[in-house]
Amino acid sequence: MTATDTQWQQGSLIDLTIDSLSDRGDGVGRWQDRVVFVPDSVPQDQVSVRLLQVKPNYAQGKIQALQQPSPQRITPACIVADKCGGCQWQVVAYGEQLAQKQRIVTNALQRIGGFEIAVEPVMPSAPLSYRNKSTYPLRRSATGQVQAGYYRKGSHKLVNLNQCPVQDDRLDPLLAGVKQDIQTQGWSLYDEASGTGALRHLSLRVGQRTGETLLTLISQTDVDALPGLEAQAQAWLERFDLAGVCLNINQRRTNVIFGTMTRGLAGTPYIAEQFADLTFHIRSATFFQINTVQAEAMLRVILDDLDLQGHETIIDAYCGVGTLSLPLAQRARRVVGVESHAESVAQARYNAGLNGIDNVSFHAETVEKWLPAHEPETQPDVVVLDPPRRGCAPAVVDALVRLRSPRVVYVSCNPATLSRDLKGLCAGGYQLQRVQPIDFFPQTAHVECVAFLTYGLDGA
Repeated sequence: MTATDTQWQQGSLIDLTIDSLSDRGDGVGRWQDRVVFVPDSVPQDQVSVRLLQVKPNYAQGKIQALQQPSPQRITPACIVADKCGGCQWQVVAYGEQLAQKQRIVTNALQRIGGFEIAVEPVMPSAPLSYRNKSTYPLRRSATGQVQAGYYRKGSHKLVNLNQCPVQDDRLDPLLAGVKQDIQTQGWSLYDEASGTGALRHLSLRVGQRTGETLLTLISQTDVDALPGLEAQAQAWLERFDLAGVCLNINQRRTNVIFGTMTRGLAGTPYIAEQFADLTFHIRSATFFQINTVQAEAMLRVILDDLDLQGHETIIDAYCGVGTLSLPLAQRARRVVGVESHAESVAQARYNAGLNGIDNVSFHAETVEKWLPAHEPETQPDVVVLDPPRRGCAPAVVDALVRLRSPRVVYVSCNPATLSRDLKGLCAGGYQLQRVQPIDFFPQTAHVECVAFLTYGLDGA
């Protein structure tokens, strides 16, 4: 056994320099041609690392000593940033975060998709106070105190929070106050191990343009098992000047946060928000982009690239509540939205009526079922895709290849599945024109991208 083999073992201490950040948020260093992933590290940190999980060519490590801090290392804005798993990169200067996200996107496109394309610089965000929605698990401490927060890094233990620097600061006053009132009311909290108890999560949502705020409790039980809840909801409405208070009921033993039924307790069961000069009503469980300002920036990028002339037919797949469908409909002849979440479709239709937009239709169906079934009758000029993190189902990629839409705009929150799907589309005849990353989630490794593809354009 060589000296190198002796050191490459669990528990060994090695010295290395961090040279990049991974798409999971860990620092990446190299030792003897082997990769070491080190949480809470920053590019250019010189560190002494304890090896924890060792494989032949890579290992997980933990900083034992910071020998020389990187010039990109900063003091976190959050006092529990070293414990809370909500953010990975609060110790990383924001400019370095953007550079690393651009590198992550480039690497995914090259490694998974086989693309040699110059990825554009990441469009920056306000680095703090950007989240318009936060959802916190509720737990009781060993001393019986009600806690709300995010899980500790690498565990299922809760880090109790009274404020969070990445959420809209108008939500901060609610955290401590609502926890105290739950404590006073004596309502039971859900226990994952036994499946017993009532309250599971606290969800807060704010309209960043309107200031309207919605408070939602997610419970395993209905209101009759929470005595005094309706009176407390009215008190919250008045005390915090809320638009509404809701109760969502989720009786499933699952890590899915919201159940299928939401009951309004006080005020309205939605907030109104202004987006792209349109009014949207947004409910507790319906999807709306977390970062309103960046969502509008993304929309401008899409509109500038498409340069719509008013005669186009557009399919908006995974359309949600019509966040992209409705602004696009104002500039196109017709927009067809497809979304599997029935409540979001109902809200999209309502939002279309609210804004007097009548050249858009919405269909409550999975994209992988709807698109192949409607191929003969669809001749879109543009297809917009905004799938969940898992990307498009193979049936969607296959249908798009057969459809040969002249333009495809693919919005993605996962560079890996984006690269996989782009590879399939381009193998079927599409051409990737450009990729624009946009930072929706500062202080984390997440990065949104907009990819623009053509079929049969520009002489192809």
